[in-house]
Amino acid sequence: MKNMERILIKLAVIQFIFLFLAQMLIHQFNLFPQLNQISRYEGVDKGEKTETVETIWSIHSEKD
Repeated sequence: MKNMERILIKLAVIQFIFLFLAQMLIHQFNLFPQLNQISRYEGVDKGEKTETVETIWSIHSEKD
């Protein structure tokens, strides 16, 4: 059982390292410029606050 746990922990660490490297390659070194265009189109990188959308729960709680 300890061998299996050790293998799973090693796999999780390796997965995290590959995730970090992939994110670094994609965003810092601009390998996929289309991703930057998509994030600008969706307004992710503007840093502006937008108007909050009301949800069903907030409307429901105001009626009570």
